Amino acid sequence: MRTPEQLNVINNDNVRPLLLTGGTVISMNPMLGDWAQADILIGGPTIVGVGPGLLTAAEDDGMIIIDCAGRLVLPSRADFTDTGTTGTLTPGNRADIAVIRIADPESAPGGPAIARDGHLDVLLHDGRVTVWDGHPASDPQPVSETAPPEAGADHSYLGLWVDENDFVRQRLLPDGRYDEARGDRPSAYQGRYWINGTRIDYLDDLGFWAYGEFRDGELHHAGYRFTRH
Repeated sequence: MRTPEQLNVINNDNVRPLLLTGGTVISMNPMLGDWAQADILIGGPTIVGVGPGLLTAAEDDGMIIIDCAGRLVLPSRADFTDTGTTGTLTPGNRADIAVIRIADPESAPGGPAIARDGHLDVLLHDGRVTVWDGHPASDPQPVSETAPPEAGADHSYLGLWVDENDFVRQRLLPDGRYDEARGDRPSAYQGRYWINGTRIDYLDDLGFWAYGEFRDGELHHAGYRFTRH
């Protein structure tokens, strides 16, 4: 059951990332695909990662978790005529997300199953909850949307990137793969990456997508700030 106390924590914490976990995720991006059970990581107004396996980093990153099990998670502003990534659950896009509760079907005695109506459970606009448990919660102001990802390569960013606390150590390898260690866990995350300009997109071997940005000699990714070593 969703409570007002949970909403108060979510909308008044401007530091910790938000994780929608365990829902059926419809990304509306053909390259990413959909998942019967997956997670969406949100940092501020932006989708940071999407796909299965993100829950494994919840404790490391101090995530605020919203359980979406048994619910459909999809873009709240999907454009079914758009062939690009606008209006999709693509990392780097604005976090405009709808969580729909779809009840299990009921069966009448001696008759066929009858589907009960679903309803809007949670609505996020720019990463803030505006509908909670089906009731209005807030009305945040819109922000500009990040450009969609494109695959590319830039070998000037190869090497080891380490966060400020030496906890996360991400190595960008020349074969287009990355290897990320966390604390005393070597190779906690591994997968492919693409660099286009100052943007990096990740596809982890666990199945989730994420992104980062290179700014002023630093790599900003999932709430971390990395420098090259």
